[in-house]
Formats: sequence, C-alpha cells, structure tokens
Amino acid sequence: MPRLSRVVAFSIASLAAAGTAFADPPAAPVLAKPKQVIIISFDSARDISQWKRSRALAARTGAHFTYFVSCVFLLSPQTRNEYTAPGKTSGKSNIGFAASKQEVAERLGQINLAISEGHDIGSHGCGHFDGKDWCKADWLSEFGSFEHVLQNAYSINGIAPEPAGWREFASKAVVGFRAPYLSANRALYEALPAAGFRFDASGVSRGPVEPPTANGITRFSLPQIPEGPSSRPVIAMDYNLYVRHSGGFERPSMAAEFADRTYDAFRAAFDAQYAGKRIPLELGFHFALMNDGAYWNALERFTGEVCVKADVECISFRDYVSRHDAKQVAAVGG
Repeated sequence: MPRLSRVVAFSIASLAAAGTAFADPPAAPVLAKPKQVIIISFDSARDISQWKRSRALAARTGAHFTYFVSCVFLLSPQTRNEYTAPGKTSGKSNIGFAASKQEVAERLGQINLAISEGHDIGSHGCGHFDGKDWCKADWLSEFGSFEHVLQNAYSINGIAPEPAGWREFASKAVVGFRAPYLSANRALYEALPAAGFRFDASGVSRGPVEPPTANGITRFSLPQIPEGPSSRPVIAMDYNLYVRHSGGFERPSMAAEFADRTYDAFRAAFDAQYAGKRIPLELGFHFALMNDGAYWNALERFTGEVCVKADVECISFRDYVSRHDAKQVAAVGG
C-alpha cells in the first residue's frame, strides 16, 4: 500500500507540474473596430445664415462637411446669362439665381472660409434641372458651366479682389458631384470621369453600404433608414423626411415632434452601425429650414452627441475618398 500511495502521489505531482501543457491556448487578440464614419452633406448651399450655422456646428463638433454648391447662386440677376442649361435658353434656372452682387460676394466669402476650415466643396450642377434624359454631352455641358462660373465668379460679377489661388481651387479641388433630385442615368457615369470627378453621391440604397468604385468614380448612396412609429424606411435626407412628415407642407406646430422623430431615426441608424459593422452612415440636408427648422435641430442634436466621440469621425466625401485611395496605393506598394 505504501508503494501504491507513492505512485499516486507521484502521478498527481506530475500532472500538476505539467498542468500548463493541458491549458487552453491563448485567445487570439481582438482586433479594434474601425472608427465609425459619418458623412454629412448639404445640397445647393444658398442661404448665408445657414452657411454660418453649419460652419459653427462643425467648429463645435470637429466635423467636416461636403457642400454641393449650385453655380446659379454665384450669378446675380445681371449676370444670369452666363449660364445656359442643356436644351434651355440662357439665364434659365429651376431654383433662381442670387438676389444681388452683394449676396454673391457674401456667398463666395463663406465658400472661402469653408475651404480654409477643411470642408469639401462639391458640384450640384447649376440650374437644378432633372438630367434623367440627358446624354453624355449634356452632362459635360452642365459640368463645364459649373466650372466656368466657379472659376470666374469674381470677374463675372465684378467682385474684387479675387483671392489668391481661387482659380486653382476651382479647377482642381472640386472632385465630387450630386445630381439634382438624385436623378442619375448611365450617361452621367460616362461623363463623370471624363470631367475629372472622383466621386458621385447621387445614389440611394436600402441601408448603409460600403461605396464601390468603378471607372475611377466612387459611388456613394444615401441610405434608407427606419423612421417613425411603424419604422418605415425613408431616405436619410431632410427633404424626404419633410415629405414623409407633412406632405411637403409647413406644419410648424409639429416641429418639435418632427425633430424628435428625425433624431430618433438618425440615432437608431447610427447605433446599428456603431454596434455592428461600422459601415459609413450618410445624411443629406439642404439649407432650407423645413417644418420650422425641425431637421436642422435634429442634425445639431445628433451631431453634437456622436461626432465628438473618440471612435467616431464626421468627415467629408472627399476625405473619405482620399483615404481610400491612399490605402489602395499603400497596398499596391506593399
């Protein structure tokens, strides 16, 4: 029996000494999630007060925005004939023109400030016409009009002095486009690379999606997001919410409710990505204060909460594309 006891004791001691050999292997390190990207943009960018308000929001939150400018707002009533839309006579626009030379000067001032603050200036074309039936030549004509007006905005309107570097900016820095009414066709995507663009933001998707790149054009899509008591999908843009909430008519008495509904929809869409795959979330706005500013109020509340998070980035379309291109170059080089 003593001998058996010694054998058992030896066996137990041996197992204890070799215990590490039977332990589970170390767990693989958990890869950190990428930062959640939010891309906020504004179409047409007309009202000076909203330029100031959006820039102030960016300063508070560290966000960078994309402003899709309509070039007719850089033409006064006296200079409107500088623009001719495809199939139209000169001086025609669906959204009017700037009210005066002074207004053009103020808007140019806001554009220059936005550029200096790191924001992205994109093209929304000029006269806000629906290009669904345009051919490639029509799109190229519209792009040419935008470039002509932007490059020569100071001289066309007799505004001095023209800032140093303005024409270089106008000819090289505008690399993105969003079609009015989000109305795109095959001819548009043939014209975009020919005109030197790098991205288009005219698409609509079922939900947030990673933007694909084809023929040198990164194609972004505004997602449909659940909204309201029944969680019906709606395009994540203020105008679409305006139509959903009030049929496109002002109902200022409901502004607070509409703002809450919009915020809730934005926040739910953000939370789903933030806790999930962290696909970029795109939100679109105009400078119009629909339903007594409900959608801007929701935007400011939402941006003030999420853009300040350490693992969230509110960046422009141009910044996103530049980062993506840099990663591809690095991958090829590696």
